Amino acid sequence: MATDSDKSRLDEAARAGWLYFIAGHTQDEIAKMLKVSRASAQRLVSLCLAERLITFRLEHPIAACMELAARLKDVFHLASCEVVPADPAAPLSTAGIAERAAAVLEATLRSEQPTIVALGTGRMVRAAVERVSPIDCPHHEIVSLVGNISTDGSASFYDTVGRLADRTKARHYPMPLPFLMSSEEERAQMLRISSVERVRAIAAKADLRLIGIGQMDQSAQVHVDGFVSREELFEMRRLGATGEVIGWAFDADGRVIDGGTNRRLTSIPPIVPAAAQTIGAALGHAKVPAIRAALKGRLINGLITDETTASAILKD
Repeated sequence: MATDSDKSRLDEAARAGWLYFIAGHTQDEIAKMLKVSRASAQRLVSLCLAERLITFRLEHPIAACMELAARLKDVFHLASCEVVPADPAAPLSTAGIAERAAAVLEATLRSEQPTIVALGTGRMVRAAVERVSPIDCPHHEIVSLVGNISTDGSASFYDTVGRLADRTKARHYPMPLPFLMSSEEERAQMLRISSVERVRAIAAKADLRLIGIGQMDQSAQVHVDGFVSREELFEMRRLGATGEVIGWAFDADGRVIDGGTNRRLTSIPPIVPAAAQTIGAALGHAKVPAIRAALKGRLINGLITDETTASAILKD
């Protein structure tokens, strides 16, 4: 029986084979893309041939995924895109996406250069963080993009910054604020606190931002998790909210809405168009309009999703 390690190796071999035989990249280019040595890239291409993953075309599910990723990159002018195979038995499983997001985090954190990683909150980002292998990298910094305290004072179960810091020994900076303030004036006062200003200044210099993308229907996670009330959710929907990233609601064209909860939100505002590497990780039919809008509005410049969601995004 093939182990998870064997399957992962074949996935990487298939990826290298597709890049070499179909996309036409050199082994030096493949090594840079996969962040491995040239010798490793050569071995992966050889393994792809030896395991007959490729004949006249790539005989592996990753081929269709990579073609979808290439189309998404082209249509939405993305800096990066990863599309993982869908699991027919569990269409909403986050495992594949979380694994790829964890790989991005690990590749970033293994850099010798001091790096700032900024994280959103939620199930997808937390799942990715849980898959990051322990790395001793105290020269890096981990910073939160969003306050994780709800209106009743309880903290979110899906904290990501502290968990990643535990696994990496990196210095970390949680956002010491409630998700929403009671008024615009109170928000302005809180943002002037020196410790909050420092956290926001660090987040503004992040080299990598990893965030989830949420829908704004009645199953919106910001509502389910107690950060936004039913009335506040309905207000945002009346204002045209299609989705949200780190709490910032946006319309079907990806424009951040000027009104409603956005005026009391303490999260770091998205930079439009996204400048630093800003990767959204999300999947599912319900999130397709939100993901498409985030892409159209250039709220993100990188995407990790599955093939079913990718196909749906490209249909319109």
